[in-house]
Amino acid sequence: MSFISSKNLTHIKNGSLIILGAFVYAIAINDFLIPHQIGEGGVTGLTAVGYYALQIPPFITNLVLNGLLLLVGFRLLDKRTVWYSLWAVLWISVFLKLPRLLTYHTSQSIIPAIAGGVLMGIAMGIIFQGEGTTAGSTILAKIMNRYFGMMTGTAMLMFDLIVAIPSGLIIGFQNMLLTVAELYVAAAVLNGFLSRFGAKKSVTIITSRTTEVTAELSARLKQGITLVNAKGYYHQESHPMIYLICTKRQLAEVVPLISSIDPEALVVVEEVHSVKGEALNKIL
Repeated sequence: MSFISSKNLTHIKNGSLIILGAFVYAIAINDFLIPHQIGEGGVTGLTAVGYYALQIPPFITNLVLNGLLLLVGFRLLDKRTVWYSLWAVLWISVFLKLPRLLTYHTSQSIIPAIAGGVLMGIAMGIIFQGEGTTAGSTILAKIMNRYFGMMTGTAMLMFDLIVAIPSGLIIGFQNMLLTVAELYVAAAVLNGFLSRFGAKKSVTIITSRTTEVTAELSARLKQGITLVNAKGYYHQESHPMIYLICTKRQLAEVVPLISSIDPEALVVVEEVHSVKGEALNKIL
C-alpha cells in the first residue's frame, strides 16, 4: 500500500527535475559564461551585466528581478507554473552562490559559448519537463503568448536579444556576438530536447488487413487505437484507416509489425505534440 498519493509523487518528481535543471543552469553561468565575459538573454543576461559592470553577485540579481517578474506572472498566468518557476528561481539562486566547479583554460572563446549554450538548453529542457520555467524572459514570453498570441519561442528570443545586443557596450562587440551564438545554441538544444522527450509520433495506416493489424498493434502497444472511416475517390471503396499516437521507441516496433502483416500497407508518420485541449498554449 502506497502512503504517497500520485499527486504528491508528481510534485516530488517535478521538484527534483527542477533542482537538477537549476544545477546545470548555474554551472553554465558560473563555469562557462561569466569567466569568459559572455552574456545571456533576459534576466540571466542582466545578472551577467550587473556582475561585469557593478560586481553585483549574480544570485542577488537573479532572485530580485525574477521575484518581481513572478509577482506579475502570478496575476496573469497559471498558478501551478508560477509556483514551480519560483522553486526553480530559488534553486538557481542557491546554486549561483557555489564556487566554480570546473577549472579549465582555453584561448578559444567560442568553446565556452557553445558549451554554455548546450548546458543552458539542457537545463531549460529539464526544468520545462518539471513543469517549471526559468522565469525572466520565459514569464514575459508566456504573457505575450497568452494575451497577444505571439509564439512563446519567438517572444523569448525577442526579450533575450533586447538584453543581449545592448550588453555589447559593456562586454564588447566580440563577446556580444558570442552571446548571440550562445543563445542560438541554447534555443536549438532546447528545441531538440523537447522534441526528443516531449513530442510523439502520429501514425496513419491504410491497409486491406485492418482487423489483423489493429489486433496486433493493440496487443503490442496496449493503448488506444482509433479507426477512421475513409473512402477512396478513385475506386469509391470504403476502408477504415488506423490512427494512433506513439513514442519514437514504439514506432521502431510498429513499422516492422505492420510490414510483417501487410507489406503493401501505406504508413504515414508525422511528429506531433500530444496535449490536452487546456494545455494547447504549451506547444506554441
